[in-house]
Amino acid sequence: MASTVMKRKSGRPSKRQAAVNRTTVKKTTTTDAVAILDKRFGSPESDAYMEEELERVLIGNRIYDLRMKAGMTQAALAKKIGTKASAICRLEDADYDGHSLPTLRKIAAVFGMRVELNFVPVKTSETGKKATTKSKAKS
Repeated sequence: MASTVMKRKSGRPSKRQAAVNRTTVKKTTTTDAVAILDKRFGSPESDAYMEEELERVLIGNRIYDLRMKAGMTQAALAKKIGTKASAICRLEDADYDGHSLPTLRKIAAVFGMRVELNFVPVKTSETGKKATTKSKAKS
């Protein structure tokens, strides 16, 4: 005699079949903190926010590094570009978002440098990867 399996009306598997499916599916786990945080909190809005924050930190750190390498105080740098030490302190702060191109040019000139601006493609929602081409505008 052949036995027949009856399907449930709801189309869902029975409790027994669901338990079998749970035990046979192999889960992949990671201990990579960045991957875990990205999976939990990653979104286009948070990615854009993180990019902006990273830009601020990089600009502030670059100004600080140049100043320290030259052995200058904030007051000395401020005097050379015609501002106050508190303005240099704000420029080096990661929370400051008022960096202006003319001010950055003045700072760069003090150290015998120029500001270089890069335009790079943003991540596309389809692939999640950045394109590899870059274009540069020098000032």
